[in-house]
Amino acid sequence: MQLQLDNYLKDYKLLLENEIQKRLSVLSIPEQLKASMFYSLQAGGKRIRPILLIASYEAFDQNIEKTMSSAIALEMIHTYSLIHDDLPAMDDDDYRRGQLTNHKKFDEATAILAGDALLTHSFELIAADPLLSDREKVELVKRLSQASGPLGMVGGQILDMEAEKNTVSLEQLEKIHDLKTGELLKYAVYAGAYLGKATDEQLVHLTNYAYYLGLIFQVQDDILDITGTQEEIGKPVGSDEGNEKSTYPKLLGLDGAIQQKEKYVNKAKSELQLAGVTDSLLGALVDYISTRNH
Repeated sequence: MQLQLDNYLKDYKLLLENEIQKRLSVLSIPEQLKASMFYSLQAGGKRIRPILLIASYEAFDQNIEKTMSSAIALEMIHTYSLIHDDLPAMDDDDYRRGQLTNHKKFDEATAILAGDALLTHSFELIAADPLLSDREKVELVKRLSQASGPLGMVGGQILDMEAEKNTVSLEQLEKIHDLKTGELLKYAVYAGAYLGKATDEQLVHLTNYAYYLGLIFQVQDDILDITGTQEEIGKPVGSDEGNEKSTYPKLLGLDGAIQQKEKYVNKAKSELQLAGVTDSLLGALVDYISTRNH
Protein backbone atom coordinates (compact mmCIF):
# COMPACT_ATOMS: atom_id res chain seq x y z
CA MET A 1 0.00 0.00 0.00
CA GLN A 2 2.88 2.40 0.77
CA LEU A 3 4.35 2.02 -2.71
CA GLN A 4 0.89 2.45 -4.20
CA LEU A 5 0.37 5.63 -2.14
CA ASP A 6 3.80 7.03 -3.06
CA ASN A 7 3.06 6.53 -6.77
CA TYR A 8 -0.43 7.96 -6.34
CA LEU A 9 0.86 11.11 -4.65
CA LYS A 10 3.61 11.54 -7.24
CA ASP A 11 1.31 11.04 -10.24
CA TYR A 12 -1.49 13.30 -9.01
CA LYS A 13 0.92 15.99 -7.82
CA LEU A 14 2.29 16.14 -11.38
CA LEU A 15 -1.21 16.12 -12.85
CA LEU A 16 -2.31 18.99 -10.63
CA GLU A 17 0.79 21.05 -11.35
CA ASN A 18 0.25 20.64 -15.09
CA GLU A 19 -3.38 21.70 -14.70
CA ILE A 20 -2.39 24.73 -12.62
CA GLN A 21 0.16 25.74 -15.26
CA LYS A 22 -2.38 25.34 -18.04
CA ARG A 23 -5.16 27.28 -16.32
CA LEU A 24 -3.07 30.21 -15.12
CA SER A 25 -0.98 30.62 -18.26
CA VAL A 26 -4.05 31.54 -20.34
CA LEU A 27 -5.14 34.36 -18.01
CA SER A 28 -4.78 37.80 -19.55
CA ILE A 29 -3.61 39.64 -16.44
CA PRO A 30 -0.70 41.95 -15.51
CA GLU A 31 2.60 40.08 -15.75
CA GLN A 32 3.78 41.04 -12.25
CA LEU A 33 0.58 39.66 -10.76
CA LYS A 34 0.76 36.46 -12.79
CA ALA A 35 4.42 35.96 -11.84
CA SER A 36 3.62 36.38 -8.15
CA MET A 37 0.67 33.97 -8.32
CA PHE A 38 2.77 31.41 -10.21
CA TYR A 39 5.67 31.81 -7.81
CA SER A 40 3.74 30.63 -4.78
CA LEU A 41 1.56 28.09 -6.60
CA GLN A 42 4.64 26.43 -8.08
CA ALA A 43 6.69 26.55 -4.88
CA GLY A 44 6.28 22.82 -4.35
CA GLY A 45 4.25 21.57 -1.46
CA LYS A 46 2.59 18.20 -1.11
CA ARG A 47 -0.75 19.13 -2.77
CA ILE A 48 -2.41 17.20 0.05
CA ARG A 49 -5.71 19.10 -0.08
CA PRO A 50 -6.49 18.66 -3.78
CA ILE A 51 -5.18 15.09 -3.74
CA LEU A 52 -7.42 14.35 -0.76
CA LEU A 53 -10.38 15.70 -2.75
CA ILE A 54 -9.55 13.43 -5.67
CA ALA A 55 -8.99 10.40 -3.42
CA SER A 56 -12.33 10.99 -1.72
CA TYR A 57 -14.04 11.15 -5.11
CA GLU A 58 -12.28 7.98 -6.25
CA ALA A 59 -13.76 6.08 -3.31
CA PHE A 60 -17.02 6.34 -5.29
CA ASP A 61 -16.22 7.11 -8.95
CA GLN A 62 -13.24 7.13 -11.31
CA ASN A 63 -13.96 10.04 -13.68
CA ILE A 64 -11.60 12.43 -11.91
CA GLU A 65 -11.81 15.09 -14.62
CA LYS A 66 -14.94 16.26 -12.82
CA THR A 67 -12.86 17.12 -9.75
CA MET A 68 -10.15 19.20 -11.40
CA SER A 69 -11.61 22.70 -11.05
CA SER A 70 -12.63 22.08 -7.44
CA ALA A 71 -9.22 20.63 -6.59
CA ILE A 72 -7.28 23.49 -8.15
CA ALA A 73 -9.60 26.07 -6.56
CA LEU A 74 -8.85 24.52 -3.19
CA GLU A 75 -5.10 24.66 -3.78
CA MET A 76 -5.39 28.30 -4.81
CA ILE A 77 -7.15 29.19 -1.57
CA HIS A 78 -4.59 27.27 0.46
CA THR A 79 -1.78 29.09 -1.36
CA TYR A 80 -3.39 32.50 -0.85
CA SER A 81 -3.60 31.79 2.87
CA LEU A 82 0.12 30.94 3.01
CA ILE A 83 1.08 34.13 1.16
CA HIS A 84 -0.90 36.22 3.64
CA ASP A 85 0.25 34.18 6.67
CA ASP A 86 3.87 34.95 5.81
CA LEU A 87 3.38 38.73 5.69
CA PRO A 88 5.06 40.92 8.33
CA ALA A 89 1.70 41.76 9.91
CA MET A 90 1.00 38.04 10.42
CA ASP A 91 3.78 35.46 10.98
CA ASP A 92 6.54 37.57 9.37
CA ASP A 93 8.31 34.61 7.72
CA ASP A 94 11.13 34.97 5.21
CA TYR A 95 11.01 31.40 3.84
CA ARG A 96 8.27 29.05 2.73
CA ARG A 97 8.84 25.60 1.24
CA GLY A 98 12.56 26.26 1.11
CA GLN A 99 12.39 29.48 -0.88
CA LEU A 100 11.81 33.16 -0.21
CA THR A 101 8.26 34.02 0.79
CA ASN A 102 6.20 35.90 -1.77
CA HIS A 103 6.60 39.34 -0.18
CA LYS A 104 10.36 38.82 0.03
CA LYS A 105 10.60 37.75 -3.62
CA PHE A 106 8.37 40.57 -4.85
CA ASP A 107 7.03 43.10 -2.33
CA GLU A 108 4.27 43.29 0.26
CA ALA A 109 1.69 44.98 -1.97
CA THR A 110 2.19 42.47 -4.78
CA ALA A 111 2.00 39.57 -2.34
CA ILE A 112 -1.27 40.84 -0.90
CA LEU A 113 -2.78 41.27 -4.36
CA ALA A 114 -1.55 37.85 -5.51
CA GLY A 115 -3.27 36.30 -2.51
CA ASP A 116 -6.45 38.27 -3.25
CA ALA A 117 -6.34 37.13 -6.88
CA LEU A 118 -5.92 33.46 -5.99
CA LEU A 119 -8.78 33.62 -3.50
CA THR A 120 -11.28 35.24 -5.84
CA HIS A 121 -10.27 33.32 -8.98
CA SER A 122 -10.79 30.03 -7.16
CA PHE A 123 -14.55 30.59 -7.06
CA GLU A 124 -14.61 31.53 -10.73
CA LEU A 125 -12.99 28.20 -11.59
CA ILE A 126 -15.81 26.29 -9.93
CA ALA A 127 -18.59 28.53 -11.25
CA ALA A 128 -17.31 28.25 -14.84
CA ASP A 129 -16.75 24.46 -14.84
CA PRO A 130 -18.89 22.92 -17.63
CA LEU A 131 -18.68 19.47 -16.02
CA LEU A 132 -20.59 20.57 -12.92
CA SER A 133 -24.33 21.05 -12.66
CA ASP A 134 -25.68 24.34 -11.35
CA ARG A 135 -26.67 22.56 -8.14
CA GLU A 136 -23.15 21.20 -7.69
CA LYS A 137 -21.59 24.61 -8.35
CA VAL A 138 -23.76 26.29 -5.72
CA GLU A 139 -23.05 23.57 -3.14
CA LEU A 140 -19.29 23.62 -3.73
CA VAL A 141 -18.99 27.41 -3.71
CA LYS A 142 -21.10 27.63 -0.56
CA ARG A 143 -19.04 24.98 1.24
CA LEU A 144 -15.70 26.40 0.11
CA SER A 145 -16.75 29.91 1.19
CA GLN A 146 -17.67 28.59 4.63
CA ALA A 147 -14.47 26.57 4.96
CA SER A 148 -12.16 29.42 3.98
CA GLY A 149 -13.99 32.41 5.47
CA PRO A 150 -14.92 33.69 8.94
CA LEU A 151 -16.69 30.45 9.87
CA GLY A 152 -13.58 28.47 8.91
CA MET A 153 -9.95 29.20 8.16
CA VAL A 154 -9.99 32.98 8.68
CA GLY A 155 -11.85 32.58 11.97
CA GLY A 156 -9.26 30.01 13.05
CA GLN A 157 -6.43 32.37 12.15
CA ILE A 158 -7.86 35.07 14.41
CA LEU A 159 -8.22 32.59 17.28
CA ASP A 160 -4.65 31.43 16.67
CA MET A 161 -3.38 35.01 16.89
CA GLU A 162 -5.38 35.64 20.07
CA ALA A 163 -3.89 32.50 21.63
CA GLU A 164 -0.31 33.73 21.19
CA LYS A 165 1.43 34.33 24.52
CA ASN A 166 -1.57 32.73 26.29
CA THR A 167 -2.20 29.27 27.72
CA VAL A 168 -5.12 27.47 26.10
CA SER A 169 -6.86 24.19 26.89
CA LEU A 170 -6.75 21.12 24.64
CA GLU A 171 -10.36 21.80 23.67
CA GLN A 172 -9.51 25.38 22.69
CA LEU A 173 -6.45 24.24 20.73
CA GLU A 174 -8.56 21.69 18.84
CA LYS A 175 -11.10 24.40 18.01
CA ILE A 176 -8.38 26.69 16.65
CA HIS A 177 -6.91 24.04 14.41
CA ASP A 178 -10.23 22.57 13.34
CA LEU A 179 -11.02 26.00 11.89
CA LYS A 180 -7.56 27.09 10.74
CA THR A 181 -6.43 23.80 9.16
CA GLY A 182 -9.27 21.32 9.41
CA GLU A 183 -12.02 23.17 7.57
CA LEU A 184 -10.23 23.09 4.22
CA LEU A 185 -9.40 19.41 4.72
CA LYS A 186 -13.04 18.73 5.57
CA TYR A 187 -14.05 20.58 2.43
CA ALA A 188 -11.65 18.47 0.37
CA VAL A 189 -13.12 15.20 1.62
CA TYR A 190 -16.71 16.44 1.50
CA ALA A 191 -16.41 17.88 -2.01
CA GLY A 192 -14.88 14.73 -3.44
CA ALA A 193 -17.43 12.43 -1.81
CA TYR A 194 -20.31 14.75 -2.72
CA LEU A 195 -19.31 14.81 -6.38
CA GLY A 196 -18.93 11.03 -6.22
CA LYS A 197 -22.55 10.70 -5.01
CA ALA A 198 -21.82 9.49 -1.48
CA THR A 199 -24.85 9.00 0.75
CA ASP A 200 -25.73 11.50 3.48
CA GLU A 201 -24.57 9.02 6.13
CA GLN A 202 -21.26 8.49 4.37
CA LEU A 203 -20.76 12.25 4.11
CA VAL A 204 -21.22 12.58 7.88
CA HIS A 205 -18.61 9.92 8.66
CA LEU A 206 -16.18 11.20 6.04
CA THR A 207 -16.48 14.72 7.41
CA ASN A 208 -15.68 13.33 10.88
CA TYR A 209 -12.71 11.49 9.36
CA ALA A 210 -11.47 14.76 7.87
CA TYR A 211 -11.91 16.54 11.21
CA TYR A 212 -9.45 14.14 12.86
CA LEU A 213 -7.19 14.27 9.81
CA GLY A 214 -6.92 18.03 10.25
CA LEU A 215 -5.91 17.62 13.88
CA ILE A 216 -3.34 14.96 12.92
CA PHE A 217 -1.93 17.35 10.33
CA GLN A 218 -1.55 20.13 12.87
CA VAL A 219 -0.06 17.98 15.64
CA GLN A 220 2.55 16.69 13.21
CA ASP A 221 3.28 20.25 12.10
CA ASP A 222 3.83 21.23 15.74
CA ILE A 223 6.07 18.21 16.33
CA LEU A 224 8.15 18.94 13.23
CA ASP A 225 8.64 22.53 14.38
CA ILE A 226 10.65 20.97 17.23
CA THR A 227 12.15 17.81 15.75
CA GLY A 228 12.54 18.67 12.05
CA THR A 229 15.26 20.53 10.17
CA GLN A 230 14.95 23.65 8.05
CA GLU A 231 15.83 21.57 4.98
CA GLU A 232 12.96 19.16 5.73
CA ILE A 233 10.20 21.60 6.65
CA GLY A 234 11.27 24.46 4.37
CA LYS A 235 11.30 27.15 7.06
CA PRO A 236 13.29 27.87 10.23
CA VAL A 237 12.82 25.32 13.02
CA GLY A 238 11.21 26.74 16.14
CA SER A 239 9.31 29.53 14.40
CA ASP A 240 6.14 28.64 16.33
CA GLU A 241 7.97 28.93 19.63
CA GLY A 242 9.56 32.17 18.51
CA ASN A 243 6.12 33.59 17.75
CA GLU A 244 4.87 32.26 21.11
CA LYS A 245 2.12 30.26 19.42
CA SER A 246 -0.06 27.75 21.24
CA THR A 247 1.01 24.27 20.13
CA TYR A 248 0.41 20.67 21.13
CA PRO A 249 3.97 20.13 22.45
CA LYS A 250 3.74 23.37 24.45
CA LEU A 251 0.47 22.20 26.01
CA LEU A 252 1.12 18.46 26.36
CA GLY A 253 4.88 18.06 26.00
CA LEU A 254 6.45 16.31 23.02
CA ASP A 255 5.57 12.79 24.18
CA GLY A 256 2.05 13.88 25.07
CA ALA A 257 1.61 15.43 21.62
CA ILE A 258 2.69 12.17 19.96
CA GLN A 259 0.21 10.20 22.10
CA GLN A 260 -2.58 12.64 21.29
CA LYS A 261 -1.80 12.28 17.60
CA GLU A 262 -2.21 8.51 17.84
CA LYS A 263 -5.66 8.99 19.39
CA TYR A 264 -6.67 11.11 16.42
CA VAL A 265 -5.26 8.50 14.00
CA ASN A 266 -7.40 5.76 15.56
CA LYS A 267 -10.51 7.93 15.47
CA ALA A 268 -9.96 8.88 11.83
CA LYS A 269 -9.63 5.24 10.79
CA SER A 270 -12.73 4.34 12.79
CA GLU A 271 -14.78 6.93 10.89
CA LEU A 272 -13.55 5.48 7.59
CA GLN A 273 -14.80 2.08 8.65
CA LEU A 274 -18.20 3.54 9.50
CA ALA A 275 -18.28 5.19 6.07
CA GLY A 276 -17.54 1.84 4.42
CA VAL A 277 -14.60 3.06 2.33
CA THR A 278 -11.72 1.24 4.02
CA ASP A 279 -10.44 -0.10 0.68
CA SER A 280 -9.70 3.43 -0.56
CA LEU A 281 -6.44 5.35 -0.23
CA LEU A 282 -7.98 7.59 2.43
CA GLY A 283 -6.73 5.25 5.17
CA ALA A 284 -3.18 5.29 3.82
CA LEU A 285 -3.31 9.09 3.76
CA VAL A 286 -3.90 9.07 7.53
CA ASP A 287 -0.61 7.25 8.06
CA TYR A 288 1.17 9.43 5.51
CA ILE A 289 0.09 12.69 7.15
CA SER A 290 0.81 11.44 10.67
CA THR A 291 4.37 10.33 9.85
CA ARG A 292 5.46 12.95 7.26
CA ASN A 293 8.75 14.74 7.89
CA HIS A 294 8.02 17.92 5.90
